[in-house]
Amino acid sequence: MKIKNQEGIAMENNVQKIVPHLWYDKEANEAAEFYVSIFPDSKMTDVTTIHDTPSGDSEIVSFELLGQKFKAISAGPFFKFNPAISFTVQFNPARDKDAKEKLSDIWHKLSEGGTALMPLDKYPFSEWYGWIQDKYGLTWQLILMNPDREEGRPAIVPSFLFVGEQYGKTEEALHFYVSVFKEGKLGQIARYPKGMEPDKEGNIMFSDFSLENQWFTAMESGHEHHFMFNEAVSFMVYCDGQEEIDYYWDKLSAVLEAEQCGWLKDKFGVSWQIVPGAMDEMMSNGTPEQLQRVTKAFLQMKKFDLAELQKAYEG
Repeated sequence: MKIKNQEGIAMENNVQKIVPHLWYDKEANEAAEFYVSIFPDSKMTDVTTIHDTPSGDSEIVSFELLGQKFKAISAGPFFKFNPAISFTVQFNPARDKDAKEKLSDIWHKLSEGGTALMPLDKYPFSEWYGWIQDKYGLTWQLILMNPDREEGRPAIVPSFLFVGEQYGKTEEALHFYVSVFKEGKLGQIARYPKGMEPDKEGNIMFSDFSLENQWFTAMESGHEHHFMFNEAVSFMVYCDGQEEIDYYWDKLSAVLEAEQCGWLKDKFGVSWQIVPGAMDEMMSNGTPEQLQRVTKAFLQMKKFDLAELQKAYEG
């Protein structure tokens, strides 16, 4: 089955190698339903509860926004969202004559209980743009695209902001990620000109890149910011087998103390989850007894052992 995202690009409904994962205290299901109610072509796909985790009972939620898959978990007040990773929603007036009105409507809904980080307004790079932190703390950039700009970008793109000790490392990160992931490629790169201090001439003002046919953006800011990458937003990499799990784990993991339950942290501080492709089926379709066995097994792991997980699932 194929669906089309906001840009009119056909996408395979069941193929997404890298899935953003959102960590909430208790609000994962509520937040997912809120986002699904706001964005068109969106839906809830699964809600599963796992028991006896270090956080107690944890709710795992799967949903899609504009054809892009997301995961969310309610697992305690350990991590807070911040603007280091946001989600850019692109509206193209060349494909939708009501693009500006739709952007404004979504902005209004995300603003309820939220905080504007950059007000919805005209900027040098866009006729209509705003950066908003919603009532759950997650940040969104809504942008009206140049109608003359025809390109195969999806409607929602994860966006990295390199600040603080990571400032100046964006270009290194771009080349690193493109080298690690299959079918990785660089897109646009725009650099800071002279006279934009504290940003240094030549540093990355904006860039985008594709990993496994999924687009991301990255930029950096030399201004003082009181946040950094953390586990509130991570990226799940679905692997075809143990060999692929081993490959991504070895390439990405750079912080030994962060290795736990399939999670790792790379050298830039970004969190990833390296998981077998069969994991969703286990967690969504398993009996309570199977879920309990699989949960008990993976809680004892750092890097996932697919054979042991399958053994636990089958009993």
